[in-house]
Formats: sequence, C-alpha cells, structure tokens
Amino acid sequence: MTTAVPSMRSAAETAELLPFAQLCDAIATAARDYADGRIHSPERQVLPLPQNGVLLSMPATAGDIGIHKLVNVCPANGALGLPTIHGVVAAYDAATGAPLVILDGPTVTGRRTAAVSMLAIRTLARRPPHRVALFGTGKQAACHVEALAALYPGLRVDVHGRNDEGVRNFCRQHGGMGIGLHPMTGAVDPAVDVVIALTTSLVPVYDETPRPDRLLIGVGAFKPEMAEYGPTSIHGSEVFIDDPAGARHEAGDLIQAGFDWTTGRSLADALEGRGMTDGPRLFKSVGCAAWDLAAARCALGRFGV
Repeated sequence: MTTAVPSMRSAAETAELLPFAQLCDAIATAARDYADGRIHSPERQVLPLPQNGVLLSMPATAGDIGIHKLVNVCPANGALGLPTIHGVVAAYDAATGAPLVILDGPTVTGRRTAAVSMLAIRTLARRPPHRVALFGTGKQAACHVEALAALYPGLRVDVHGRNDEGVRNFCRQHGGMGIGLHPMTGAVDPAVDVVIALTTSLVPVYDETPRPDRLLIGVGAFKPEMAEYGPTSIHGSEVFIDDPAGARHEAGDLIQAGFDWTTGRSLADALEGRGMTDGPRLFKSVGCAAWDLAAARCALGRFGV
C-alpha cells in the first residue's frame, strides 16, 4: 500500500490557509509547547550554495505532526529577475510519517514571522496600537502591513526606509488595505506606540531612550553582524525573545550590545506574564521551526486534518 504525496500548495493557496488571527493563536499554543518540550526544534542547519547562496534546513516535531522546512536563499537571483527565496514546508502525520500537506516556504515564513510580531503586540503592548512605525520596505514589511491591516483596521503606519522614492513606492503598492500608509523621514513621531524594524541593516536604525508606552519589535537582524536597535534601546528595556537559544547566535543587535542573556525572557514567558514590570519592553524575533510547525497546524486545521 502506498501513500499519495499531496500536491504543493501555491503561494496564494498557502496564504489563504494561514489567516492571521488563527495563525497568532496557533503560534501562542506552539510557544507554550516549545517551552515545555512538547515541540522539538533544533537549531537550523545552513549549507552553502553557489554565488553566496544558502540552503536552510529547519525540522520540528510534536505529538501530532512533524514538519521540515527547506528554503534556498540566493541573493544573485535579483539580477535574473527571480525571487531571492524558494522553498517548501512539508508536514507529516507524527504517528505514521504519512505526508499531509506541502506549503509554499516563503509564504509560510513571511506570514508566520508577521504573526509572531502581532502576537508580541497582543501580549506586550500596553494597549492596542494606534500608530505604528515600520522600518523597511521589503518582503517582510509587506507581510507585516498585511497582518496589521487584518488585525488592526484603521491603523496609521509610518513607513521609514533608506530611499525616499522606495518608501513612496511601497506605500502606493500596499495601500488600499484599510490602514493608512505614510512615507516618513527623520525620527519616529512621538505619537507612535509600536516600532517594528524589518531591515538587514549593519548599524542601528533606532536607538532612542525606551518608553513604557512604546513597544519595540526587532525582526530583520538575523546575523551577528546585523543590528537594528542600539544599546540605549536594548539596555533600557525588558527584553523578550521568541527563541532565546537561537538568538544567542543570530540576534546581532543583542550580541553587539553585550546583552546579558540571563535577563532575557521567552515568548512563552510573555504569554504567561512572567518577568513583566511596568518598564519599557523590546521583543526580538529570530524565528524557529516551531513557528513553521504552528503554521502547518493552522493550515491543516483549515481543511479539517
């Protein structure tokens, strides 16, 4: 007896299976499972490809399903008119190993990463946001705009970037979602209550004195040489991290700031209210396969598996 391999879902089909409200809930469950050892998610394996490309292998297992994300990042693809990232997330029944679904890898990554940020806002912000500052105009920024529009309709989003024309183009391309996108230059407006950094900058793009009424979220710096937040913002904040183990090797802003890892709290800690005071808060996201497993659970739940 053979088991039929499910066909791969397209990017659009994958997105439809991952609505942000349900995806946030699935990640909250996975964060608790991961912290309690019910999800096993080793550090990702990175293998070289030609022209500075890399192949990333990220497996995770739980009592219900196992997943394996394989993603290829090829920077030279831009010159060829091709996407920089290709890949898949395959989910399997934990008891039998039978394949259940194959999802588009970049779509899963974009949406689950944005959902982790939305979960951080839901958990760590003092109140639902009224005005958000977004640093970056790439794929992750687009996913975060979509997530903010889905969960916080009517929100104002100030978009900051290195290139003024690029920022204006981004706002035009992603307008019409029910939130206001505004190109911005200079410092973050005092009225902003959430700052989300989504860049690959090698120097901090934000290093203001932290405020209890402003949540800082760092997403883009995923290598030791990268940094989006400076030491002033980091050392003055309670720091929560989605994956503390992975962050020790990947969270460049924390590494460069000489962060004391014994003071950091996990996403699960935040969900349970552990380690919270009335002080300023910073959330650092580096990602892990447990969040891809949560996305697979969400997708499978949409068609009753």
